[in-house]
Amino acid sequence: MKHGNGASEINKSSEVDFSETILDLTSARNSVRQVKKSDGSLEAQDAGTLVLQLSEAPRGEIERIVGTLTTLLRKLETEGVRIQLDIEDYAKLNQRVMQLTEIVVNSVERLPIQRVD
Repeated sequence: MKHGNGASEINKSSEVDFSETILDLTSARNSVRQVKKSDGSLEAQDAGTLVLQLSEAPRGEIERIVGTLTTLLRKLETEGVRIQLDIEDYAKLNQRVMQLTEIVVNSVERLPIQRVD
């Protein structure tokens, strides 16, 4: 019974790429400059829009991380079940080996002893 090792898959899926997030934050900051009035003030509506724009990238990143963690949790649960089943199989196999060993020992004890002179 062979099962694939999911460790490399887990490591690949847990890598985080922040380059998109940094670009999103940079473009959101540039939007701040465009929303400012000529006197340097912001209107309430513009400020609300700005807050939504600034929070968009972090929210997306959080959702992506939560998705990755959910995937890792499912893999962990699956591997845990697989390991438990493997241990149960090993215990059953070990019990059978012990029974077979006992049969062999009993059979050897019953053999007639022949002396060689």
